[in-house]
Amino acid sequence: MPDFSNGYEHIAQHFLAGRGRAANAIGAAEVLAWARSLPPGAIVLDLGSGSGLPLTKVLIDEGLTVYGVDASPTLVAAFRTNLPGVAVACESVEESSFFDRPFDAVLAWGLWFLLPQATQLDLLRRVADVLRPGGRLLFTAPAQACTWRDVMTGEESRSLGAEVYRARLTDLGFPTVREYDDEGENHYYDAVKRFGASSEASR
Repeated sequence: MPDFSNGYEHIAQHFLAGRGRAANAIGAAEVLAWARSLPPGAIVLDLGSGSGLPLTKVLIDEGLTVYGVDASPTLVAAFRTNLPGVAVACESVEESSFFDRPFDAVLAWGLWFLLPQATQLDLLRRVADVLRPGGRLLFTAPAQACTWRDVMTGEESRSLGAEVYRARLTDLGFPTVREYDDEGENHYYDAVKRFGASSEASR
């Protein structure tokens, strides 16, 4: 049976002992700045939300409404303990039921490069479909095209590279407005959906 958690269910306890319970880990400052750029009360889809710490909590603390998605049952259980009352679904991001509603923003930190190439490209299309005009996507993936073994799970990871991501985002009507790196050398893509943009032609 496929492991839609991309190996994270197998190492969930190890993850929870480290980053999964950290309140101010790498990426928190960058996500906080992004959250503060969103409209007050924005509705955010957090793909690969894990335990909810630290990033989902950053969004919640800024007064945003968050829907979390993670395919690891153990991490979702921790999310519900850490953030009771916050909507979260234990399902793959590829098939999440939350894609049947609109969002003001989508966050995917440390997730995109875990997915197969075709899934990455299709997920960008699905995000474009649910983002409201002016909506934001923030995700991380290396700027260079490369493959490697995830240090925690041992699973293969792959970045399609900045040129591919930029081209796909532009085709879908939400070009990147900013790219930057954090102290852990994670590369961020911040994209905004244009008003009047439609992803139908790029399916």
